[in-house]
Amino acid sequence: METAEAMETWEKLEIKDDFLFAKVMRDKKICRMLLEKLLQIEIKDIVYLEEQKTLAIGKDAKSVRLDVYLEEGDRVFDLEMQTTNKRNLPKRSRYYQGMIDLNTIEKGESYKKLKESYVVFICTFDPFYQGKAQYTFENLCLENKGLRLGDGTRKVFFNANGYIHAENEEVREFLKYVNGGTSKHPFIKAIEDKVVQVKTNKEWRLEYMTLLMREEEIREEGREEGREEGREEGIKGTVSVLKELNIPLQTILVKIQEQYNLSSEAAEKYL
Repeated sequence: METAEAMETWEKLEIKDDFLFAKVMRDKKICRMLLEKLLQIEIKDIVYLEEQKTLAIGKDAKSVRLDVYLEEGDRVFDLEMQTTNKRNLPKRSRYYQGMIDLNTIEKGESYKKLKESYVVFICTFDPFYQGKAQYTFENLCLENKGLRLGDGTRKVFFNANGYIHAENEEVREFLKYVNGGTSKHPFIKAIEDKVVQVKTNKEWRLEYMTLLMREEEIREEGREEGREEGREEGIKGTVSVLKELNIPLQTILVKIQEQYNLSSEAAEKYL
């Protein structure tokens, strides 16, 4: 991939790209406002616990890469942009929730110190095929649906493709924007302005372009060496390059799964 082509790819990135989304969400005001609109709650201030935070409990445990991980007082938020439907979001959200809890309190501390947590997925597809723009889940009693467990956890999934069904106007406009539509809403204009600003950041642009170009070089080398042999070397080369760039292992795992159509078990062998 030539530099000009990589530059063009960078310039055409949309908010649904998780790299760009994470950078835009570094704007505290925009991130706080988005959370307030999506969750319909008031948030006074937020503290970033790290952009694209990687959580791992034990050296042999499966790690988790979170796109936007932050907290506000006694609440923790994980905000994810999801463009590929692997049909595993329910259990993936469960795993993320557990890892966040384990990261919240130290060994031996009281469970009372567990913070209220929200795991939010913004999807470009309908994760549950029910035609809704939003799906919110809490734990409740099956024998008495009005009785909630009250464990302080909530998982919320948004379907950008079904934005027209969103009841809240601001949520509808945001999902429409993620889906590739345009909007004159002031909040969407603020996000668009931030996207433009992010794209002028030379450091972030270089980070993205370098990664993109090296991946393409490795794929090209793989094609020249032959389909099967090239595929094997391509995967190994991709992993090697990403490790050199200090990309989190979970990010590498997800990327090679998507790029080479690997199962989770097969992909983990290359790490």
